[in-house]
Amino acid sequence: MTVPAPGEPLSGRRAQAVRNDGAILAAAREVFVASPDAPVAAVAQAAGVGISALYRRYPSKEALIARLCLDGLERFVEVARRALEAADPWDSFEAFLRGVVDADVHSLTVQLAGLFTPSPEHQALSQEAGELAARLLRRAQEAGCVRADVVDNDLPMIYEQLAAIRLGDAGRVAELRRRYLDLQLAGLRASAAGHGSLGGEPPTGAELGARWVPHG
Repeated sequence: MTVPAPGEPLSGRRAQAVRNDGAILAAAREVFVASPDAPVAAVAQAAGVGISALYRRYPSKEALIARLCLDGLERFVEVARRALEAADPWDSFEAFLRGVVDADVHSLTVQLAGLFTPSPEHQALSQEAGELAARLLRRAQEAGCVRADVVDNDLPMIYEQLAAIRLGDAGRVAELRRRYLDLQLAGLRASAAGHGSLGGEPPTGAELGARWVPHG
C-alpha cells in the first residue's frame, strides 16, 4: 500500500476509513465506559458502521479496548507535557490536574483495567506518564506549593475518584468534577498540611499495577 506524503490529501476510501475509525473509537469509549460488558455489535451500531468494517480495523473487543486505553495514555502525556510549559509551579500542577480531569482519561482506567493485555507501547507510555506527573508534583513541592506528604502514587487515586462522578448529563458531570477538583486542590496545597497529616499509606506500585492484569 502506498503511504501518502505528509500533507497529501487522503483518497476517498482512506478518508472514509479515517472517519470510520474516529467514529468507532468515540462510540467504543461511550459504550464501554457505560457498560464494559457490552458487545462489539453495540459499538458498531453506535458508530453507524457495519460490524465487518469494525472487525477489519479491530479484530477483537480486546484489541479495541487496548486502542482506547492507548489513546488515553497519549492524551495524558500530551496534557502533562503542555502543563510543564507553564513557568509557575502551582499553575503548572493545577493545569495538569484540570487537563487530566477534563479529558476524562481515567474513566477508561476505572472501567477497562484488566480487560486486555497491555502491550510494550502501553507500558512505555504509562512509564512516561508517571514520570511527567512526578516531575509536576515534585516541582510544585520544591516551590512550597503542594504539601510534602503527597506522593506520586496518590495522584492516580485523585484522578479516579473524580472520574467516578457520574450524575446527570455530560455538562452536569463536568461541572461536578470541577467542583470536587477544587476541593482536592485546596487539600493538596501546602497550607492544608497545617490541618493534619494524611492518614494511612498511599497505594504501592504493585497495588496500582495489579489492576491491569487481565482477568476473566
